[in-house]
Order: sequence, then structure tokens, then C-alpha cells
Amino acid sequence: MAGDGTRPSAAQAAGQTEESVPFETADIYGAYPRLPEDQMDRLARHGRRREVDAGDVLIREGEHCETFYVIVSGSIAVIEDYGTPGERLLRVHGPGRFIGELGLLNGQVAFYTAAVRDPGEVLALSMDQLRDLVARDSVLGDLVLRACLGRRALLVGQGAGFRIVGSRYSPDTRRLREFAARNRLPYRWIDLETDKEAEELLRRFGVGPEETPLVIWRDTTLLRNPSNAELARLTGLPSLPAENHHGDLLILGSGPAGLAAAVNAASEGLGTTLVEALATGGQAGTSSRIENLLGFPSGVSGAELTDRAVLQAEKFGARISVPAEAARLEPRDGHYAVGFADGSEITARAVVLATGARYRRLHAPGVERLEGTSVHYSATVYEAQKCRTDPVAVVGGGNSAGQAVLFLAGYAPQVFLLVRGASLEEHMSRYLIDQVERHPRVRVLLHTEMTEALGDKTLEAVDVVDRRTGEHHRLAVRALFVFTGAEPHTEWLSGALALDARGFVLTGAEAQARSAPGMWQSQGRDCLTLETSLPGVFAAGDVRSGSVKRVSSSAGEGAMSIHFVHRYLGHTATPGGTDSSPRTRPKQSAWLA
Repeated sequence: MAGDGTRPSAAQAAGQTEESVPFETADIYGAYPRLPEDQMDRLARHGRRREVDAGDVLIREGEHCETFYVIVSGSIAVIEDYGTPGERLLRVHGPGRFIGELGLLNGQVAFYTAAVRDPGEVLALSMDQLRDLVARDSVLGDLVLRACLGRRALLVGQGAGFRIVGSRYSPDTRRLREFAARNRLPYRWIDLETDKEAEELLRRFGVGPEETPLVIWRDTTLLRNPSNAELARLTGLPSLPAENHHGDLLILGSGPAGLAAAVNAASEGLGTTLVEALATGGQAGTSSRIENLLGFPSGVSGAELTDRAVLQAEKFGARISVPAEAARLEPRDGHYAVGFADGSEITARAVVLATGARYRRLHAPGVERLEGTSVHYSATVYEAQKCRTDPVAVVGGGNSAGQAVLFLAGYAPQVFLLVRGASLEEHMSRYLIDQVERHPRVRVLLHTEMTEALGDKTLEAVDVVDRRTGEHHRLAVRALFVFTGAEPHTEWLSGALALDARGFVLTGAEAQARSAPGMWQSQGRDCLTLETSLPGVFAAGDVRSGSVKRVSSSAGEGAMSIHFVHRYLGHTATPGGTDSSPRTRPKQSAWLA
């Protein structure tokens, strides 16, 4: 209590010195800000004060959290594997800080337990109260969002969360690790061949090596070789609706094009569902830094851009589901039905194809057996952390290769960039070329092609050839990163709509020329700019034939596609003259746009 017998304000309590919480975690990269006095007082006017005792659990690992906690006095510990033999203290927070990370905002389960360390008082706000506040206070919204994004990155880097136990040679282990990494889920890999902890875990759970890979969480949950969908459900990633869902618009793919389409469609009142086969963000989500995107003068990582866009789409009411792989597309009663690999189905009045493109796999001797262990098709913090002591090589000459080189050079002692062409200018932006050529740890090898990956269990070297002279030599590298052009994932669309010779989706006049006879005459109009050979099905971003393979271009096409969706829906009457599916209106409470 204050000296006059009255309760101190939230701001006064938060103003306690850090010495009152001697073990408080230092603020790292702005992930643990102390809220200023005015913000604390504003939160206090809306939140509920609650006294807490040592040992009280506010957030429990593996469970959804729907409450935003701000510490007024005392301290709170963030703990992994709380109450188990493997319990580990991650953070300690004192007055003026709040508890929560990205999962708090996007509906995932918690990857930690928050327990009271020193008794005191907290402010508790429901998520609706918090959303209402940040909708009216962009400063608070940006502070909370930045902190939550930073905390997720730190959790990922620490290897918190669930554990994947499996062999580095197992395709299913590689699949689970890729799914977790691409979805930015905190986890730790325990190598069956080299990690002593693996044997102890197998013994504890009574399983044999042949039953791996395993997913273990909190020492209470064990999944034997789960599917990506099972892992998604465990961690709280959004799933497809249980029954056939009807809506205005179905967007397939959640890269920049798909997310931009979702934001624009949902904000304009269309009932919008976005479905992703592997991970939100698509290929762009694996980029370490994007520096030529409008509005980000200091650059932005693909992960942060993705997480911001997902929250933005969800705030307007878009329904996002991961993972769900589309398997068929067919017209049905004036709508389009999309069937998925798991047997589910979604029907919508219009469809936007934004499935992007994936990096081509490198077909050279020795590469396939090392994929997932030493050969990678993305450069994220997971792979980079393994490259602190040994040289690595990057294959490719485009922007993605350049971004990967600069990112990896922050970890590895030397990075070789292997480029088939005579210069970087043909496919790489000038700003990246300048940085790559100036970096002291980067060595660019032009006219160079990788011909073989050498090594039994892990990469030991690569054989390269000078395409001008035919001379071979070896580079002693321990990891290989491949960014060699992209190909679309459109096999499932073959026969349903018109594709070009490389499998990219045709749109506009080219699509109209390949459409069924009389198709557009029956519509009483020409094919719209981003429309495919099926009226009401649109394509945006990298999957579209002739598109510019850049993040900004994809986002622009995604946004523009909704203009054409509106034109199509306005031109086409629904059966009976009304839309039987209720539209989702924009939410009144919102996160930072």
C-alpha cells in the first residue's frame, strides 16, 4: 500500500526499480518492453486487478490463453516443462511488463508456463478488451505486436516447445522439422544417432527406434510419426471446418499474394477462407530479410511480414486453415468446389489461386540422401545455427540466393555463392549485389556449377566445375543451400484450367484463347486480367504465368485480384438471386493494420 493507505496506481507500482526484481530478464531486441506510465494507467482503467501468490499459474503450457496479463507488482517466471524433471526457467519479468507471445494473438496454444515467482498484483484483460484498446491506440498495438513477434523468434532460437526425436536420415523426421520450421513453431530436434537424450527418452516412453520419429511435449504428450495435420492440431494451428464450408471467396495459398487477397477481401466484407498446404508465408516466409518492399526501409524478415499479414487478415474475419492440400477443383451449381487430400471440401462463389512456386530440387549425385540434414531449400535460423563453425555454399543467382547469402554470412565463417551465369546482374537486384560483393565472408564464384555432393552421413564437400574451362575442384563446405529457380505446384489443376508449358496458370487474354468454345460468349464479357480459363477463378502471384517473381508484385496482384472478384460477383447472380452463405463482416476490434 502507499504511505497514505491508498492503493498505488498501476504506473506507480510499475515504476519500481529493477533492483526489486533482481533476476529480471534484460530486454532483448525490444521483446520485453516496460510499459510507460500512461499505457499502464490506460490498461488499469479497463483491466481487472488481481492479487497473485507465489506459485500461481497464469498461463499453462499446451493450453490456449485468452487473457492478457500485465504485472503491477511482484514478478512472474516463464518456464518450460513446468513441474517435470526437465523444468527450465526461460524468463523472469517484473512490474510494467506483460506476459504472452505470438500464440496469444493468433490463437495457438502456449509454448511455456507463466507462474508467479514473487507475490504481487496483475492486471487481467480479456483478448476482446485488449483488441478494443489497440484499435484505438496504435502505439500500444505496435508495442505489443513487436514484442510478441520478438518473443516468438527468441523461443524458436532457444529450442523451447515440443521435441522431435528422430533420425537425420528419416524422410518423416525431415518432414516434421520442415513443417515446424516453416510455421515458426518452437521445437527442439533430438538426433537419434548422436544425441544421448534420445536413448533416455525412448526408454522412458517405452518405444523403439523403429517407431520414430516421435513428437514429445511436456513429458505427457507423445505422438508417433504424426502427420503434419496432427502436429498442427497439437500446437493450435487453425484447421479446416468440420463440415463443407460455403462462402464468398476461397483463397488457395498464403504467400504474399494470398495474404494480400485475404486482407482486401475480408476487409471489404467478403466471407473469406484462406487455405495453405504447408505454412503461411509461402516461399517469402523463408526469406531472412526483404529490403525492397515498400514501407520497410530497414527491411523485414519473411517470418515477421507473414505473421503481421496473418494477424491483419484474421482481424478482418478471414478464416485461415493450415495444413490442407488442395486436390481437385470443379464447377458446381454456379459455385466452385475444392476438394482436399484429407477428403474435406470447401465451396465458394469465387476462387483465387495463389499457391506460388517452390524451389526446384537440385538433381546432382549425392544431393538427395543429404536433403534435410546438410542440403536445404530455405535459410532460416534453424539451419543457420548449425553453420557457426564451418563454411557453407549457396547455389543460385537470384534475390532469394542473395538474401540467403547475407543471412548465412552472419553465422558461418565463409559463404560461397555458386552462380552458373557470367554475372549477378541478370537476376539479382542491385542493392543485394552491392552487399554481397562487399561482404568479407562471401566469395562469389561465377560460371560455376555444382556437380556432386560428397559425404556419407553429412556433407563434407561439393564438387564444382568451371563452365568455361571444364575444370573441376572441391569446396570443403558442411551445408548446401539451394535457390535455383521455381516451379509451380499445379499438377492437381491439369485438365481443370489452362496452364502454360511450364505449368504456370494462364490468365487474361491468353486464358481466354485456351478456354472452352463459347465460354466467354455465354458470360457476355471477356476474360478479366487475372481471371483464368474458368470464369470466377483467378490467379495471383508466382503461380500466374508471366508474373514478376517479387514479393511486392505478388502482394499487389493479390490485392488487385479482389477488384476482379468483385466485378465477377457483381456480374454473376447467385442461384435464386441471393447468396445463401452469410458474409463475414469486418471485426470491430482490430490489431495493428
